[in-house]
Amino acid sequence: MIRNRSHRAFRTLCMAALALSCAGFSASAQSRDKVVVASKIDTEGALLGHMVLIALEKAGVPVENRLQLGPTKIVRTALVSGEIDLYPEYTGNGAFFFNKEDDPAWKQAQSGYDLVKRLDEVANKLVWLDRAPANNTWLIAVRGDLARRERLATMDDFAQVAKRGGIVKLAGSAEFVESPAALPAFEKSYGFTLPRDQIVILPGGDTAVTMRAAAQQLSGVNSAMVYGTDGAISALDLVVMEDTKGAQIVYEPAPVVRAAVLEKYPVIRQTLGRVFATLSLNQLQVLNAQISVEGQQPRAVAMKYLQQKGLVR
Repeated sequence: MIRNRSHRAFRTLCMAALALSCAGFSASAQSRDKVVVASKIDTEGALLGHMVLIALEKAGVPVENRLQLGPTKIVRTALVSGEIDLYPEYTGNGAFFFNKEDDPAWKQAQSGYDLVKRLDEVANKLVWLDRAPANNTWLIAVRGDLARRERLATMDDFAQVAKRGGIVKLAGSAEFVESPAALPAFEKSYGFTLPRDQIVILPGGDTAVTMRAAAQQLSGVNSAMVYGTDGAISALDLVVMEDTKGAQIVYEPAPVVRAAVLEKYPVIRQTLGRVFATLSLNQLQVLNAQISVEGQQPRAVAMKYLQQKGLVR
């Protein structure tokens, strides 16, 4: 998933997008016959975007393909300004769209969804459709052998092992280790402190690098910073620790559509609701891996999945 960590710049851009929206949609948005479907530029964006596109095509909705349009800033601005009609977004990004990142509602799946749904409908006449039950937020994953040996499944379990000392060695970015919203939030919520000599800080924020370090036990690393639905998690035999206490903002994917478009094509709601309801955390990990690890094409992966689930013919 792509999400922007430069919150101040993100807010500025979203305010500009809102100004565009208030000025009225473009003439092309008002007159076009096709639903313009976009997505973010990353692997999961392509996967979800193709699922939306295929499902709507099969449901008889005329669509235009604008998939992998760009990062969050670009796609969000295009939706708010009416240049596109629909794209998959993440509930937690509402915290930054509306400058409400300190609101505790974002730490719970239902309350975060309810809040962004209400705010976007009032401010932008955008409708958040049913979300997938998959949290693509900052998480910690451990090697499968360690998880099985120590019976680790949740951050509560991870904290107990960390307190024993000398077992856990974590790979993460400097931001993950230092940002109050990341590792320190886990430590505070679960009552542990990971000694800094048990942390390997790797350059950048690429979870592919931290996961590989854990999988290959580089420098003794056996756990890693990840995003919840990273494709390589299952391929590398890593086990994500469930954030049972909500230390992190919840980022669940959901289609967001302009209200006028949904009114014109009400079948969109039911069609995409059926699709996203099937996308669990583990399922997205597997599908993302088929693209990022196995090299399959996003549309082919999306089509095969929808057919297997009986969602399209």
